This record gives sequence, C-alpha cells and structure tokens, in this order.
Amino acid sequence: MIYLGWNGLVWLKVVFSFNQEFLYWLAIAIFSYAYILGRMVKSLSSLSIVGSIWFGYIQYGLLLFPVANLAILLLGLSGVESETAIVWVGTITATLLTGIFAFGIYNAYSPVIRKYEVTIPKKNKWEKLHIAVASDMHFGKLSGVAHAKRLIKTIERIKPDIILLPGDIIDDEPEHFQKKNMGAIMKQLRAPLGIYGVLGNHEYYGREIPEFLKEMEKVDIRILMDEVIQVEESIYLLGRKDKTDSRRKSFQQLVKDMELDNTIPLIAMDHQPAEFKEAQESGVDLIVSGHTHRGQMAPNHLITKRLFELDWGYLKKGQMHAFVSSGFGFWGPPLRIGSRSEVMEIAVKFTEKEGFSNHE
Repeated sequence: MIYLGWNGLVWLKVVFSFNQEFLYWLAIAIFSYAYILGRMVKSLSSLSIVGSIWFGYIQYGLLLFPVANLAILLLGLSGVESETAIVWVGTITATLLTGIFAFGIYNAYSPVIRKYEVTIPKKNKWEKLHIAVASDMHFGKLSGVAHAKRLIKTIERIKPDIILLPGDIIDDEPEHFQKKNMGAIMKQLRAPLGIYGVLGNHEYYGREIPEFLKEMEKVDIRILMDEVIQVEESIYLLGRKDKTDSRRKSFQQLVKDMELDNTIPLIAMDHQPAEFKEAQESGVDLIVSGHTHRGQMAPNHLITKRLFELDWGYLKKGQMHAFVSSGFGFWGPPLRIGSRSEVMEIAVKFTEKEGFSNHE
C-alpha cells in the first residue's frame, strides 16, 4: 500500500502542488482496510464497496506503476527533467487506469449471450432442448437490482426450456439480496421445465444456507443438493453441493444411489469445474459449471487456465460435453478485463449422431 500511495502522492504534488499529506495517507489507510472493516462492522458495511473497488486499483497499480517508474528513470537518464517526466508519465498512467476501469465496468455490466450447440446421441421426446446457464451472479451490493434486471432481460431473449444456475447466486449472506427485494426480480424468470441451481462456495462463506434456500424456494428456484431428479421423464438433472463441503457425495455415489437408466440423458451442475474425469466416467452427458470468472481481471486468466482443465468455454471429454461460464456477475471490483459478464445458451439436439458448434 505504501508503494501505491507513494506513487500517487508524488504525481499529485508535482501536478497539483498537493500538500495535505496527512489526509492523503489517512485516506490510503482507510481504502486499504475498507473491505475488512466493512465485513467486520455492520454499521460500516458500505466500506466493503470502497474496498472492493480498491482491489482493482491494487492489481492494476502494481502492474502499471513499476513500468511508470522505469520510464521516469530512463527519461531522467536521457536528460528529461524529473518533474516533466513525472507529469507526462504520471498523467499517461492515470489515463490508462481510468481507461481500464471504464472498460472493465462496461464489460461487467453489459452481459452477452454465448451460444453453443451440441448433440447427445440418446433418443428423447424433445428433438432439441434450449438451456440458459447463468452462474456467479454474486447478487448483493455492487451486483444489485439493475444487474438482476439485466439477467431477466438477457434470459428472456433466449426463451429457454430450462434455466440452470450453477452456484454463487448471492454474494455470501442473503441480507442484501433480501433488503433490495431482489427475489421479486428473480421470480420473473420463466422456463417451462423449471429453474434449478446448486450451491457455490460463496453460499457456504455466508454460513446462512438455510436462509438462502428459503429465499430460493420463494422464487421457485429449486436448489439441488447432492440430488438427481428426473425432468418430464426425459432427462436426469444432477446437482452437487459445492466442493467446499467435504461431505458431499461423489458423482459415482449419486448415479449409483439412483440406479439411473443410461439411455436417458444425464445433465449435471457442479459449481467448480474440478472433477470432469469423475463426471465423464459416471456417465454424465453434459455438465455446466462456473466459479472461475475466467480470472475476471486479466492477466488472472493465466492462473485459472493452469488451475482448471477448462476455465472457460467448452470441452468435449469422452461422451461428455463440459461448459464453464465466466459468470454473470463479479466478485470484488465491478471490473472485467479479458472476460465478460455472460449467459450461456446451449441448444442440445438428441439424435444418434454427435456434434458441436459455437456461435458467439
């Protein structure tokens, strides 16, 4: 924090003759601990918004400031006066940060639809099934009422037969979801075959799963917790608890317990895309996950690509079609760089031939 603060202070002094150092460092200290204070003290909960935005400043400040410092050093060695170098390099850096935030906020709050089409070689009474998948909404403070309304409008464009919500529907505890009456908005979701979800890690972090389940029941969203159900006697839908729960059942257990008919398509939801091999070996035909946010802010996607077999998009693994969404919402700052808020539209054909296509 001292490094980031020092860079900003030097620029402010040179450009604006700023001399309120005590107030400046007090502000930096508050920003640095805002998220923690907001989480620990209920009366200061609004500070967590400031802290969330500060996370974005930390990441891109640590990426840009060393380059800026090096540029000023090189300009100084080439004969450019120190103050002139600070003015120009600092202004360019500030402009870049502003541009990053503007672009990131746009990507976070303007969702797109990612379209896919796959074939499952199993006979079914439906020739084609349209699935809408929205994960990681993190509904709460920054992902609020307006963003929830965007979700409704986006899914309405898809006109899905079934809606799947693979985890992190709310951001930790349901308090802000309830206060903003976001359930009334979510109740506007429509799909003839129903709306289903699973728990994500953030539902566990909030430690109010029973309260969350009540909220979902009110808005006709069925949360599957290590369950397999049959929809219209035509598909099986499997929903797992999140990996956070060490006592959750394995894919093998869930399939074995239900004694499933392997001629019926099996679709699964698992928040974290961590066990594709087990899913494929258990006969899952299609699985949807979220969790990764595709790193949310580049270059974090380089980390998620190493952590997960698939951190975003589509993968064919044996007979199984795997999809991982970058999510509809966000965690921390309302920024998306190198990713975009999205809803997946998956058209599933049931026939004896297999295939895949992607229309973004």
